[in-house]
Amino acid sequence: MKPSTTLGRALAAALLLAPLATVLSPAPTPAAAAEPVNAAPGVVPALQQWTGGTGRITLTATSRIVIPAGASAPVQLLAAQLSSETAELTGLRPSVATGAPAVGDIALQVDPAADFGPAKTELRPEAYRLSAAAGSVSIVGGGDKGLYYGTRTLLQAVLGSADRASLPVGTAVDYPNYAVRGFMLDVGRRYYTPEFINSYLHWMGWLKLNTLQLHLNDNEISPPNGDWSQAISAFRLKSTNPAFAGLADAQGYTRQDWDGFESTAAANAVTLVPEIDAPAHSRAFIKFRPSLGLNGGNSDHLDLGKPATTDFMKSVYAEFAPWFRGPTVHIGIDEYPRELTAQYKAYVNTIAPYVRSLGKKVNAWGSFTVMGGSGAGYDKGMAVNSWNNSWYGPKAAIADGYQVINSNDGLLYVVPFADYYHPQGLDGQSIFSSWAPHVFGGGQDLAPQDPNLLGAMPAVWNDKVRLNYTELQTHTLIEKSFAALAQKMWSPTAGGSDYTAFLTKVATVGQGPGTGYLPDTVTKPTGTPGDLAFQRPVTASSTETTAFPASYAVDGNATTRWASQYSDNQWIQVDLGTPTPYSTVRLTWEAAYGKDYDLQTSPDGTTWTTIAQRRGRTTPGTDTLTFTPTTARHLRLQGITRGTTYGYSLYSFEVFAPDLAFQRPVTASSTETAAFPASYAVDGNATTRWASQYTNDQWIQVDLGTPTPYSTVRLTWEAAYGKDYDLQTSTDGTTWTTIAQRRGRTTAGTDTLTFTPTTARHLRLQGITRGTTYGYSLY
Repeated sequence: MKPSTTLGRALAAALLLAPLATVLSPAPTPAAAAEPVNAAPGVVPALQQWTGGTGRITLTATSRIVIPAGASAPVQLLAAQLSSETAELTGLRPSVATGAPAVGDIALQVDPAADFGPAKTELRPEAYRLSAAAGSVSIVGGGDKGLYYGTRTLLQAVLGSADRASLPVGTAVDYPNYAVRGFMLDVGRRYYTPEFINSYLHWMGWLKLNTLQLHLNDNEISPPNGDWSQAISAFRLKSTNPAFAGLADAQGYTRQDWDGFESTAAANAVTLVPEIDAPAHSRAFIKFRPSLGLNGGNSDHLDLGKPATTDFMKSVYAEFAPWFRGPTVHIGIDEYPRELTAQYKAYVNTIAPYVRSLGKKVNAWGSFTVMGGSGAGYDKGMAVNSWNNSWYGPKAAIADGYQVINSNDGLLYVVPFADYYHPQGLDGQSIFSSWAPHVFGGGQDLAPQDPNLLGAMPAVWNDKVRLNYTELQTHTLIEKSFAALAQKMWSPTAGGSDYTAFLTKVATVGQGPGTGYLPDTVTKPTGTPGDLAFQRPVTASSTETTAFPASYAVDGNATTRWASQYSDNQWIQVDLGTPTPYSTVRLTWEAAYGKDYDLQTSPDGTTWTTIAQRRGRTTPGTDTLTFTPTTARHLRLQGITRGTTYGYSLYSFEVFAPDLAFQRPVTASSTETAAFPASYAVDGNATTRWASQYTNDQWIQVDLGTPTPYSTVRLTWEAAYGKDYDLQTSTDGTTWTTIAQRRGRTTAGTDTLTFTPTTARHLRLQGITRGTTYGYSLY
């Protein structure tokens, strides 16, 4: 699709005065009114249980981190880590001590026998209790990981406070619902620096994610001209053993690098799962030993008919298993030719027990439906990533006796900047609203917390090895959904249903300590002031690809868009949550615009009534439709005829409450000619405008009829814009008070001014300095 064409100097617009809720006179406050009970702190992921108290605990320059005498080495290390992290985030550096906590102190302790509510027995080591009471904070972990997670909640609660030094009094009992809360990164096809990986380990711990799988070898999918000798491939672990000299890519990880990853992972309660993938995706091994490849070495599949092939892979696992401190090694085993199932089964049944003999548990990509029809006859001592419902869906894997990790490709794969598998990143709102670890789609959903469902692991695959993008560009794609995934893997329900509120929490807590290398682009969502559709649930008749979901039309981002399939009668609809009054819809079309379309409302999302129409539109850009105020919960854009051979594509679908200035009496200091009267600034028509004479101190004012509350004014300037101007109110249209100012504006287009809520009958735009040699001109 082409980007949106540029409109001419005439930009569609309106003057919008956003109404406030009615303000009632408060009742007299009783002399001894009870202090309100504290709400749960806004942490990510949200707490499973919270019992609020009153008041706050404040950390000070004399606060200490208190641990028991004789505390274990991990608890001592965590106390020192918490001290430095507190300093990084707040400027306070509490000392570490033993003994009894005093006012302002933080006490850390591990107690497996503590009360962690309904936490599953097997997950109690990751549970914790945080109690802020009697002037100090106590964190009790069911294990070292649980204690660490309690400190994440502490730090996030402090960041969410107005003073960045306190947290609310109350008690949290928190625990995960799933054992595996993971992320997989393909470093085989694209090298990621140690700085990036260590930063991710910090970020994952901050979000209580606990498993990072690194896919350590792979190759491009199709070689140039069918010649695998020209294919880009890599194995990333650099051994000093002469027997493996030349196996690793020049960009790889030394034992020192890997030890650094393991230490960072341990400090942030993350387990590393190294993946060495064979017998497919094995071009790096074949390049090292050409005799081990199918088709005389012109392949990325190992030749399992040769005993030397299995022996070589045993030697690889034996060489690197001592590097890995975690309990699990992933052996790959995906996407091998199905006609070689017998050889493949023999390989799996040899390698899996061999890796276990090295002291490691075994994980693998689920492949057994394609490779033999079921898991019958395959080694059962593995956990399976169910990555594709056809290759091996979760129900088949569980029926065959395996535990499952949800890595479903259609829901959880990102292939950066490709044309498949969420190339622009997963949609965070969709994850938050519609996904949970038991959701696989295609009729394969499991029951929530199925005992054989270990958890989930979304994945980034760098299939497009020849594209030019950086690791930090990958990060911007991952960042869109990482917090939402963390929330749903910790608890699919504790985060509630308000995605806007969730994003506000994400922006407040940030990415945590140790992540300065990673750009943090999540901001508190604002959208266009007054937009009722901003980040509301949205559905569409279709999408062109997964890269253009319906949610992008209401995400407040002017560069993302929804795009439909290439046919006429497509639609997109938004659920405002409750019956809501509105009178204006602003559509911003990409180059694939609609020619003919209706706006329709519905009380139930089923029965629709047309409230506005557009016929014969000929350009992309912004279309503002103003209509008789309507109150309804659901609003739909129903396409009738496309304007191009593509589908329909919207950058934004914005909905606004009735414009208080719409068709109200309006006067101005002057008009350029009779063709541009003041009334055209409030007529709801995006193509008509008021224009003043060519001097500076011109004004336009509107009479709202009665004193009315408002806090937002939206001005849309024609090319003859104002550079400096004031907004002024008046009770009588004579005496004016300035409530907002703009200085130094340099462009035409829309200017939204938001200010302290004001109640007044008259509102005036008082020009001070023009931006051009013309006058002032407002659409």
